[in-house]
Amino acid sequence: MVIQTHTKLEEIMHARKSVRKYKEGVVIPREKLEYLLEQATSAPSSSNLQPWRFLVIDNPEAKKDLRAIANNQEQVETSSAIIAVLGDMTMYNNAEQIYNANFEHGYMAREIADHMIKSSVALYGGLPEDVLKNIVTFDAGLISMQIMLLAKDMGYDTVPMGGFDKVKFAEKFNLPQHEIPILLIAIGEAAAQAYGSSRLPLKQVVRFV
Repeated sequence: MVIQTHTKLEEIMHARKSVRKYKEGVVIPREKLEYLLEQATSAPSSSNLQPWRFLVIDNPEAKKDLRAIANNQEQVETSSAIIAVLGDMTMYNNAEQIYNANFEHGYMAREIADHMIKSSVALYGGLPEDVLKNIVTFDAGLISMQIMLLAKDMGYDTVPMGGFDKVKFAEKFNLPQHEIPILLIAIGEAAAQAYGSSRLPLKQVVRFV
């Protein structure tokens, strides 16, 4: 069976490439970056606790300092901005705010909201640190992909970077103890076309049972 479809989303997905060469001096207005991140927060998360936090680094001196602790990757300094995706290890403290808002918007009954508040605090508040870290890292991955696709739709290119010293990053940017750095996303206008990249055949990666 041949499925003939070619949606805008598919076009964006295939057009998105990991760009490492950026036009220097291109400024993305902070209002655009805020809009991008606001739209990206439609991503799902564990119990809707939305553990993602963002540190947007668009100051040239700060980017230069970051490059030194990010394996000297050129795009850290030449891109318009770096979106650092962080994870809040105490995201369950926002359960009351989140589920009260769900009730107020008519998304759920009061008793369900109260149950979710109580169960979320009890469950996540009692988890070991390594389990919590896995959860917030997983959720950070979900929103990071949305950020990159939305950026492409807005006319910008990106590249995700996990190669940086997370301890030094936390120290440099004075992160609170309950926030952990997970990923850096460079965003800007491409100065050179990214390489194409092949994918394994579907039959090699998919099984039906």
